[in-house]
Amino acid sequence: MSEIELPESDSDAEVENQLDEDDRLKPEFVRAVLEAVEAGDDEAARTLVEPLHPADIADLFELTRQEDRAGLARAVSDLLDGDVFAEMNDYVREDLIDALEPHQVADLASELDTDDAVAIIEDMDADDQREVLRAMEPDDRAAIEEALSYPEESAGRLMQRELIAVPEHWTVGDAIDYLRGHEELTTDFWEVFVVDPAHKPVGTVALSWILRTPRGIAIGDVMQREQTLIPVDMDQEEVALRFQKYALISAAVTDATGRLVGMITVDDIVHIISEEAGEDILRLSGAGDGDINQPIGLTVKTRMIWLIVNLGTAMVASSIVGLFQATIAAFALLAVLMPIVSGMGGNAGTQTLAVVIRALATNQLTSSNTRWMILRELRIAAANGAMLGALIGIGTYLVFGRTDLSIVIAVAMIINNVSAGLGGVLVPITLDKFNVDPAVSSAVFVTTLTDTMGFFSFLGLATLWGLHG
Repeated sequence: MSEIELPESDSDAEVENQLDEDDRLKPEFVRAVLEAVEAGDDEAARTLVEPLHPADIADLFELTRQEDRAGLARAVSDLLDGDVFAEMNDYVREDLIDALEPHQVADLASELDTDDAVAIIEDMDADDQREVLRAMEPDDRAAIEEALSYPEESAGRLMQRELIAVPEHWTVGDAIDYLRGHEELTTDFWEVFVVDPAHKPVGTVALSWILRTPRGIAIGDVMQREQTLIPVDMDQEEVALRFQKYALISAAVTDATGRLVGMITVDDIVHIISEEAGEDILRLSGAGDGDINQPIGLTVKTRMIWLIVNLGTAMVASSIVGLFQATIAAFALLAVLMPIVSGMGGNAGTQTLAVVIRALATNQLTSSNTRWMILRELRIAAANGAMLGALIGIGTYLVFGRTDLSIVIAVAMIINNVSAGLGGVLVPITLDKFNVDPAVSSAVFVTTLTDTMGFFSFLGLATLWGLHG
């Protein structure tokens, strides 16, 4: 049977003209909207923005300079619903929320699922939070307050309370009638949770099973009893790992007594995986959130802290060089070559560090395979060190024609690479054992180790060999 080609709507065509091949807003479209706002033609701006998806409207605000966002918000105020705010960057959303009255924020939060509403309210000041919660309906307020009582970045903050749960003794027909007869039920779900009289989850039924099963069959006969339950206090990164490991679409969240209190869906997990991956990369460099919308003052403060720490570690490495002033004075060529040893060690340490931190984050590295991981990285470091040592040794001999200098720099290269490999494994593992995020602090320690060992091994060997000009 041939496919029927539906005519493209005007709205679809407009959106295609506003987005490039990577589904990003075209610069000329952004300029057209902002020019309309600047000219006071709010109707034209609204006409341009109206066909956009909520996520694209959020992108439009993120692409707008901070000082121009208030005018844009005024022009398209009726398009700024809860879905747009839920998609918005945290810093941009905070700017706009600050300009709204508490009852307006309450209205926005009431339109959203619990998890999205919490994302809007949780970063507000305590006084503003109380005002917003006071303006909400009692049921919505109770749900938000309960979610806010859970630790940040936990399943309790991430979950939504809107779900479908039915008793095990119901038939498929009972479940269908229930879903059709209650308009207030959530419409976004993939499975129905089955609970016992104590409201503890005992299984799940996929919507496809309900639709394909005769009405008279008991839910208990078609439900899947095995399911992945998420404790309400579980860290969101661990939640994401469970979704990834077991290929989940949604999962039940339970409290300390085992009762069903919410569910987490895969669309939330996609955001978490992206956030956690980017967060670890930025922490390795000490760049803070790395968000281009972060206030400049906060960015400077965050980066300066780690730059000062790095300054301290650089002074440690410099003091090692100071111990060998006499050797360097006797053979000034050492000062030219020693940055090569420390620099290559730093690169090797960073490679190992990145692999180990990723392995820790994804639960690939546990106490059962730590020893194997250490030995593996040591073998890799030794092999790379030997090859790099041979290359730098040969190169040094060809350039300077000195066998003794070539041997010293080759051996120093091997020693520093092995040290880098060992540090790249042991530092993050040790920090993780003490419940310190290895992505935050590891780079500083490993860099210090490779610099000091690079200088110490090269200059120390040169001193022992008695190199001189």
